[in-house]
Amino acid sequence: MALTQIMIGLTSGFILQLVFAAVVFTGQSIALSMGLGFSMMVDPQSGQQVPVIAQFYTVTTTLIFISLDGHLLLIQMLLDSFKTLPIGVDGIDKAGIWSILAWSSRMFAGGLLLAMPVVASLLLINVIFGVASRAAPQLQIFSVGFPVTLMLGMLLVWKTLPDVLDQFSGMLTDAYDLIGQLLRL
Repeated sequence: MALTQIMIGLTSGFILQLVFAAVVFTGQSIALSMGLGFSMMVDPQSGQQVPVIAQFYTVTTTLIFISLDGHLLLIQMLLDSFKTLPIGVDGIDKAGIWSILAWSSRMFAGGLLLAMPVVASLLLINVIFGVASRAAPQLQIFSVGFPVTLMLGMLLVWKTLPDVLDQFSGMLTDAYDLIGQLLRL
């Protein structure tokens, strides 16, 4: 019975961890497109090194999570689960596990969707520099292209940040809906 209760709590935490992993994936994709793949910081959530842009997104979304009282909502859902899934009753069934697996693929797609505007714009900028490099090989495009790509990447991150945070709030709502469905709330 104790193992079942521990698995219910771990599953709820895993679902929220998937939302934050989608945000880290977004930051890593953007940082690699900007040429900042070499600038790493240690992520306190996972203990691994992630690019600076991913760390910026992680800190920002964590602040949004706390400001939306997401931590209190999760604790309340876990407390309510003792009423809907009493101790001694079977925990999460096979259909629930399959819904978590299906939902995890949606989180990968969500992370890609969050990164796509910036990554596509930076790809277009790199193509333009490639054409200019091909047209005039004597120019040192790398010395000009890197700072321009970095500056435009930062500008794009700044311009798309409100949309990313809105999408994060939507993914967080979806995560809470899935947790509520699994806990039969």
